[in-house]
Amino acid sequence: MRKLIKGAAVGGLAVASGLAAASPLQWQNNSLTYLYGNDFEVDPKTQQAVTFEHVSGWSFGDLFLFVDSIHYNGAKDANGNNSTWYGEVAPRLSFGKLSGQQISFGPITDVLLAGTYERGRGDIKNYLLGPGFDLALPGFDYFQLNTYYRHSDTPEGVRGSWQITPVWAVTLPVGKSDVLIDGFIDWIVDNDGDGKHANLHFNPQVKYDLGKALGWKAKQLYTGIEYSYWKDKYGIENTAAFDTNQNVTNLLVKVHF
Repeated sequence: MRKLIKGAAVGGLAVASGLAAASPLQWQNNSLTYLYGNDFEVDPKTQQAVTFEHVSGWSFGDLFLFVDSIHYNGAKDANGNNSTWYGEVAPRLSFGKLSGQQISFGPITDVLLAGTYERGRGDIKNYLLGPGFDLALPGFDYFQLNTYYRHSDTPEGVRGSWQITPVWAVTLPVGKSDVLIDGFIDWIVDNDGDGKHANLHFNPQVKYDLGKALGWKAKQLYTGIEYSYWKDKYGIENTAAFDTNQNVTNLLVKVHF
């Protein structure tokens, strides 16, 4: 089963890459974000991060990717590193676009095959694959619900688990500008007897459109905060001896280009 999921995920990523090369780009957006926060758990308490993000729409579906460069301000993690990196590539194949037919029922506006490849420093390699849904919900700019079977490719041979990931954005007018609230939840719900604990990561950003307030182009320069709540971070069970429940508020500056 694990080999099947891994092979399917790798195949899906390869198909998406091939289609991207052959299919016209419909839209794209890129950004750089600077984050600073304290009170992280498991890793060093104080961290700074620079994140590159890319999101785009294609004639076959859409693509999201990001890369984090994380620095520990002179401290070191359990592996002796004073910095680390982490990234994800997440293509989705749209059955509506591929079939040329409108696929909608109730609040669902499209059904997709969602895949993600997660890669980090050391042995962090995860493959995710499953159904995704686009939904039209009142008040939301967009709302996605992706469900995955995830396979962790590690030397320990960690078994698979299930993950549910909603992604959303809401824009609220405030004076002469706007506040954008967007983010995601990663809920890994299945332990599967592999030594990893079920965990939930809630990660919204609340951002003020400073560029628009200054009379510049809208949706270009944001300032605000990113909140990270992570219960049983990395699947490590929280105990009295080792706190793995994370509550961190990061200061944020984000530039789109």
